[in-house]
Amino acid sequence: MRGWSVIEMSDPAVDLSLPAKPVEPSRPPLMPPRLADLRPTPTSGWPTSHAERRTMIVGAQVSLSGDITFCDRLVVAGNVEASLHECHELEISTHGVFKGNATVATAKISGRFEGDLVVRKRLVIRAPAHVSGSITYVDIEIESGTMAQVRCHPPLQRDDRLGMSPRAD
Repeated sequence: MRGWSVIEMSDPAVDLSLPAKPVEPSRPPLMPPRLADLRPTPTSGWPTSHAERRTMIVGAQVSLSGDITFCDRLVVAGNVEASLHECHELEISTHGVFKGNATVATAKISGRFEGDLVVRKRLVIRAPAHVSGSITYVDIEIESGTMAQVRCHPPLQRDDRLGMSPRAD
């Protein structure tokens, strides 16, 4: 053969018998849905009343300072130094600390509160709580074993024209 040469390979090709997966066309990675996009349903197991509420949780070993203008529920297990306006529920756990002022509908305190507190409905102080400052309330329950160094203002009463006002005795 003129112009062509035949080359023989000395070793035959080695068959490794490895399974080969065909390459699929690339597509963007699947992203999990955002929490804001999830809507709980009665069958999903989430209690709808709790999932739809605006709850802020300050966990243990977390510190937060600032102005909180509205939330349905604030749970404090860490440290909060703030002004809390128009929150429905305030809950301070055993190791939680809240310093500042707060206006809430109900409050349950098992930790430490320092400042001015206005509770439009019921205030519950559980041992081993330590409360100092000024408190104004409609109804109060103080468990034995708590420490309170507070100035108590006259209990509030409901005045439908003006909102909450101190009870006139």
